[in-house]
Amino acid sequence: MKLQMLKKWIEESENIVFFGGAGVSTESGIPDFRSVDGLYNQKFEYPPEQIISHSFFLKDPSYFFKFYREKMLPLGFEPNITHLVLAKLEQEGKLSAVITQNIDGLHQKAGSRTVFELHGSVHRNYCTKCGTFYDAQFIKDSADIPLCTCGGVIKPDVVLYEEQLNPDTLDSSIDAIASADMLIIAGTSLTVYPAAGLVHYYRGNKLVLINKDETPYDYKANLVIHSRLGDVFNLL
Repeated sequence: MKLQMLKKWIEESENIVFFGGAGVSTESGIPDFRSVDGLYNQKFEYPPEQIISHSFFLKDPSYFFKFYREKMLPLGFEPNITHLVLAKLEQEGKLSAVITQNIDGLHQKAGSRTVFELHGSVHRNYCTKCGTFYDAQFIKDSADIPLCTCGGVIKPDVVLYEEQLNPDTLDSSIDAIASADMLIIAGTSLTVYPAAGLVHYYRGNKLVLINKDETPYDYKANLVIHSRLGDVFNLL
């Protein structure tokens, strides 16, 4: 019944926005942060939240990059059914934007073009001294701290703790949600701010929440589906 309603709403809608979190990519094999097997429940010398903070990056870049390469540089993964269906909906003119908390670039790899990456991307890396661009493979292949030809440290274009979200990306995400006739939120616990607060900008009556577990915003949704994303998107 719920899937039939979801299909019907997608058919009726012309300006769908998708807002997704880690649960979108876990089915491609990329681990999340907060689940039982997630990053935050593994044992390291320091808490992961501390390691991936701006101050830690400045204080101990060597340890930061050791952790980052081992745990946060998801190369070689492929898009799953959710990524592929979203790209297809965009090609059909139904989906206007994907807003993601993920940094893996799998939406673009699947073919999505309008993607707002709230937390940045591992595929963009810049010298902190001169701004020269480097790809993710360069970071992966660096022995220790990745250095630019000018001698500057190269920093991944990902939002670390203590850093602000890119204001242009945030504004574009807000505009997309505010003008959407349907908003699908999936694979996110909706507990990380300011990203979770974006739900408040939706003004329509087709708010769909798809997540394995309950979220603090289930009460606001017009349709709640507690299920694996793959199980849902396989049927769309």
